[in-house]
Amino acid sequence: MLTKTLHIPTADGQADAFAVVPDRGGRHPGVLMYADGFGIRPVLREMARELAGHGYYVLVPNLFHRHGPVPVLELPEHIGEDVRPALMAQVMPLIEAHTTERVLSDADAYLEFLTTRPEVATGPVAVTGYCIGGLYAMRTAAAHPGKVAALAAFHAPVSADGPDAFAAITAQVHFGHAESDLTPEAFGQLNRALAAAKIDHTSEIYPGTVHGFTMADTDAFDPAGLRRHWERLLPLLDRTLIGNN
Repeated sequence: MLTKTLHIPTADGQADAFAVVPDRGGRHPGVLMYADGFGIRPVLREMARELAGHGYYVLVPNLFHRHGPVPVLELPEHIGEDVRPALMAQVMPLIEAHTTERVLSDADAYLEFLTTRPEVATGPVAVTGYCIGGLYAMRTAAAHPGKVAALAAFHAPVSADGPDAFAAITAQVHFGHAESDLTPEAFGQLNRALAAAKIDHTSEIYPGTVHGFTMADTDAFDPAGLRRHWERLLPLLDRTLIGNN
């Protein structure tokens, strides 16, 4: 794998980012990956490398670039429950400042950058995200139905914008929920909204998981949940991107 440090022009200055691309040359389907609220760190780099190893060009931007380059926050090697409250107190103002308008403005820039890379195949791309990044991925897919063929979000607040937010999505969708994140009632409401929007989707609760289960540097990490995430994500990308690029 080749890892590249990048700077993406946005309406509010340069966003730092990194990309991982297979080192065998040629052009590869593009995937825009949004980090969770703790941002770019070793575990995200490893996940991007894992995904790129399956034949994808993976772009991971610094979500909170307006507040400085990575690392926006100084993080410990392991985000345990003893330090999580203090870290969340720093993260929440960044999330609150990253309004829907900013999310969509950045999404325009990220997709323009991604789809014009010489290493990226022509055709549609995918967006995936974790935690708050999953909500940003959903907003990106809704704003760019002609460009985004696949949307995957994991332990993400995908219902935050209400049921009408799904109306513009044409991508195939997978939502992987933490068991602790949704009540049965909320899960049923979400799935009814997806069905009403006529979205080709899977939406499931990963058994025994808590919020953040994909992140190996946190106490929430669940190895079985991470494996299930790859078992759902990779076939989705294969179905939607490999035959269309």
